[in-house]
Amino acid sequence: MERKPIVGITMGDPAGNGPEITVKALLHEDVYTWCRPVVIGDGRIMEEAVKVAGHPKVRIHRITDLSEARFEYGEIDVYHMDLIKLEQFHYGTVSPMCGKAAFECVKKVIELAMTGKVDATCTNALNKEAMNLGIASEGLHFDGHTEIYAAYTNTEKYTMMLAYHDLRVVHVSTHCSLREACDRVKKARVLDVIRIADRACKMLGIEKPRVAVAGLNPHAGENGLFGREEADEIYPAVEAAKLEGILAEGPFPSDSLFSKALGGWYDIVVAMYHDQGHIPLKTVGFVYDRAASSWKAVEGVNVTLGLPIIRTSVDHGTGFDQAGKGTSNELSLLNALEYAALMADTKMRQGAE
Repeated sequence: MERKPIVGITMGDPAGNGPEITVKALLHEDVYTWCRPVVIGDGRIMEEAVKVAGHPKVRIHRITDLSEARFEYGEIDVYHMDLIKLEQFHYGTVSPMCGKAAFECVKKVIELAMTGKVDATCTNALNKEAMNLGIASEGLHFDGHTEIYAAYTNTEKYTMMLAYHDLRVVHVSTHCSLREACDRVKKARVLDVIRIADRACKMLGIEKPRVAVAGLNPHAGENGLFGREEADEIYPAVEAAKLEGILAEGPFPSDSLFSKALGGWYDIVVAMYHDQGHIPLKTVGFVYDRAASSWKAVEGVNVTLGLPIIRTSVDHGTGFDQAGKGTSNELSLLNALEYAALMADTKMRQGAE
């Protein structure tokens, strides 16, 4: 039998909904047909999450080494890290203790991946404020998961990909001001992201990816009428990519591009900045039911590309307002697990060839 990839799942900020949705996701038996999941977190928090999720028959199997994992449905393997004092723990609050716990789980899963003990990593949400409060005494500060992964894998060229089914978006810049984002639209960076987008699609089994590149300005600059970035930086990057054999096109006006991508014209879109890519994807992936006054679906995957290891993540925050109530939706985590397993399987197959 072919070996199923081992996917390390971080519990996220324990004061949020990460532990709960992890339990709910691993109650989907088909997950175990994709991969062998193991949770990186505090075993006591995961035991509490079982109660919150309303599935008391699920067993938590604490381990301290991957060789101890059983990967059996109905029993969740947890790489136990002694991180939380339950007497000081509260759901839905910003806590340095919980922020540091989330950070330590991310560090550990990166270590496990870099040493080949897990084949892919999948992260639940952390709270940036809580994390930075928790690690400040160590002289550390990170903007988020992506920057942690880049630092601990010594990666310089990376980008974020968001995916909702066949709609995929990568970004030239993410966590910076809009003013700075405009300054980051340079030929070299745009070309790097086009290359990363092409490789990412190939890792997903798409042999000849069609890469669409968005413009920065309204109407993609309208031949210089609304800005020169398209002519001076983006178009030259697209042409350079074509010379490398990449099926890249653009720059296109972003107000119509995403509808075309959703319709199957392209396999991936290169967005110029955070909100240009995030808004269309979350509009289709996050569905609020007005009648029920609740979220019907919270779907989407966040993938960090350009790393030496695989990292996928949920495409939502910690859900402090829902934490501890048993009402959080696990769909985004299921999507992220499926992407992690698919990318790991492709990487393993390519390595065997």
